[in-house]
This record gives sequence, structure tokens and C-alpha cells, in this order.
Amino acid sequence: MSDDSFIREVDDELRQDRMHGFWARYGRLIIAGAVLIVVATAGFRGWEYWRQTLAARSGDAFLAAAELSKSGKQDEAIAALEEIVKTGSGQYPALSRMRIAGETLARGDKSGAVTAFDAIASDNSFEESLRSVARIRAAMLAVDLETYDAVKVRLEPMAAAGQSFRSLARELLGISAYKAGKLDEAAKWFRQIADDANAVGNVRDRANVMLELLAGKGATGKG
Repeated sequence: MSDDSFIREVDDELRQDRMHGFWARYGRLIIAGAVLIVVATAGFRGWEYWRQTLAARSGDAFLAAAELSKSGKQDEAIAALEEIVKTGSGQYPALSRMRIAGETLARGDKSGAVTAFDAIASDNSFEESLRSVARIRAAMLAVDLETYDAVKVRLEPMAAAGQSFRSLARELLGISAYKAGKLDEAAKWFRQIADDANAVGNVRDRANVMLELLAGKGATGKG
């Protein structure tokens, strides 16, 4: 046997001895870790399936409530939606809160609808986009129920430059000011829409119509 062959055999024996020693020392931990990974993976997939199943059930319940509403059964629809709020999964509890506010309006209760939308807008557990929509929905109703100053408190922050709903907020502020007889104030809000290059076309068109109307009354919103 050559020296090289002998050295290789010795090296192989040493590696095997090291492997046996390593396995004897850490083998149980390796097996336990592998089992833990398998169990954790199976558990995660099971949790995902369970979560998706709950969300699907909530979705079915939400659609069923919508059908009740279409049939004119607002009270039954609201009861079904309230149950989703309590026990639903995913985004359906939040969507159900929005729908309940809408159903309250459908029953002719504007004040109740404003209260419901305001509650959503002030709930930090909801996504900001949903809360913003609730603020706008509440303000749309508040224009007919509250003073211009109250509407201004609601909407002025949303009317600032860079805000996603600024054009709609400005339009509602303009309408509220017009209803209150504050024509210069109304023209100011409509002018901001007309001068905003990023304002949605139909909102800008309505603003220009209102500016023409207000100009005939001596209010331009300039200066």
C-alpha cells in the first residue's frame, strides 16, 4: 500500500469517527429540529386553510346580507351584517360596518348614518383608506344636516393639497358654503378645484359650472 493510500484511509477513518461522534452528540437535536420544521410547516398551512375558510364563510354571509338588502329587508340585512362584525374574518367585519351605515341611510335615517360613518372614521383598527371613505360619506350627509362651520371642521384637513380626496372634499365644502349663503367662500373652494391640474375631470367640470353661477352673483373665488 502506498503512503498516499494509507493516508487517505486514515483520513477516511478519522472523518467517520468524527461523524459518528457528531451524530451521537447532536443526532437527536437534528431529528427534533427536522420534525419541528415539518410540524411548523404543516401547522402554518393548516392555519392558512382555516383562515381562508373563515374568510370564505364571512364572504358568503356578506353576500347573503346584500341579497337581503336588495329584497328591501333592511332590518334583516343589518342584523346579518352585525353578526359578521362580531364573528367575521378578514376585511369583512370592516366592510360590514360600512354596509350597516349604508343600510341605515337606506332606511331614511341620515343622522344615524352619519353617526355610523363617523364611528368608522374614528376607529384606528381600520385601514386609513377605509376611514377616509367613511369621512367623506359622513360629510356628504352632513352637508344637509349641519352648519357650514361644522362641515368645514370635518373636511378642511382632507381638502389640503396632496390629500387623496381633496377634490371631493373641496366640492362638498363649496356646496355647504353655497347653501349657507357664503358665496365668496364657496367660490374659493370651487376655484381650488378648477385650478388643480390633477383634479378629476368631472369634478372640475362641476366646479367650473358652479364658478360661472357664482360669478353671476359677484363671487369669483379669486384674490
